[in-house]
Amino acid sequence: MFQTIRKAFQIEDIRRRIFYTFCMLVVVRLGSELPTPGVDPTYIQNFFANQTGDAFNFFDAFTGGSFTSMSVFALSITPYITSSIIMQLLTIAIPKLEEMQRDGEDGRKKIAAITRYVTVALALIESTAMSIGFGRQGLLVEYTWYNAAIVVLTLTAGSAFLMWIGERITEKGVGNGISIVLLINIISRVPDDFVSLFEQFVKGKTVAKGALAAIIILVIVVMLVVFVIILQDGERRIAVQYSQKVQGRKTYGGQSTHIPLKVNTAGVIPVIFASSLMQFPVVIASFLQKGNGSGIGSQILKGMSSSNWCNPDQPIYSIGLVVYIILTIFFAYFYTSITFNPLEIANNMKKSGGFVPGIRPGKPTVEYLQKILNYVIFIGACGLVIVQVIPFFFNGVFGASVSFGGTSLIIIVGVVLETIKQVESQMLVRNYKGFLNADKSSSGLSSTSFLGY
Repeated sequence: MFQTIRKAFQIEDIRRRIFYTFCMLVVVRLGSELPTPGVDPTYIQNFFANQTGDAFNFFDAFTGGSFTSMSVFALSITPYITSSIIMQLLTIAIPKLEEMQRDGEDGRKKIAAITRYVTVALALIESTAMSIGFGRQGLLVEYTWYNAAIVVLTLTAGSAFLMWIGERITEKGVGNGISIVLLINIISRVPDDFVSLFEQFVKGKTVAKGALAAIIILVIVVMLVVFVIILQDGERRIAVQYSQKVQGRKTYGGQSTHIPLKVNTAGVIPVIFASSLMQFPVVIASFLQKGNGSGIGSQILKGMSSSNWCNPDQPIYSIGLVVYIILTIFFAYFYTSITFNPLEIANNMKKSGGFVPGIRPGKPTVEYLQKILNYVIFIGACGLVIVQVIPFFFNGVFGASVSFGGTSLIIIVGVVLETIKQVESQMLVRNYKGFLNADKSSSGLSSTSFLGY
């Protein structure tokens, strides 16, 4: 990885793209410190301090602390993420959108434009709910329709501006811009988390106990990162053979390839879906200032809050963890089923003269692909559960509460690996062009004629 970065800085175009990305990220972090006009930031901080659960920690980690400080980027790019997921699901359900997606570049541009409009609409709804819901309780210095409108417009504009920055990074920088913005927000919270761990387990202890605690924390983090890397890069390759076709004097096909099935086929989406579904009732109860009693409803809400899971003193609340695991596995199968269609792949293979060695084309191929897919999904879902449960375990048993959980680690590792791969591909393109230019200067052949042969 370090060798790739070093070589990347030696190429002027990539170096310029990296610098552009860095400047955009500086703008993101500066905007995260700008306060929203008419807002009392101490209210939202006191509100979080009085919460017994962690309903907003997941959201605050994605915003890089902007939500708790109520900056102009308080909504961050979460409306865009939600909009993208909604559009991806609607593409399967609505034939018109599915047709757009198959139209190539023009269709994808239309879907991207619709996604932007949905993002602005979601940001408008979320900011309105926050300005009215929290505004009446003291979020606004003076609760008037004018101040509420200013907050709504500011938060909506902030979210739209971050979306614009993400698209500019994708176009002129390195990596996927939205993912890079999300990455920098999550990483910005990591130093505070390590400081909290240091003060809780190392500071004030003897040298031996402090050093042992520090080593254990470091080993756990490194092992989780390595496990996530294996989970993200792991794939099952299904061999595919294409039959030969003779047309005139030329022979086509006859080559061997493979279908790569990633172990973590759905990425972090199942964890986001499961976490959002579990935390939604807790968030609503927090808005209504409910859930602090001793009734059945309050006990259920406590069981849905991850801060109460794996607690040896209150094991009954860990039932919520079991529900969370079931939801994660369910959404892993659900999301993969709508993004990976074995029937369509089998039909495309059959049309192209391809087949899986030892498997008959048609229905047997579909059944074989579905069987392998179910196996891979289960392995990937179990990996997601392991990564997600380990922070819950240490939080419940040892009280090691940090903002970067399994979800954050998966996002950090996934985005870093994907960005490095994109940088390597850009370097390969530059080297290939350099090879063509060198060949042209030495042999007098044009690049067109060279590619032609």
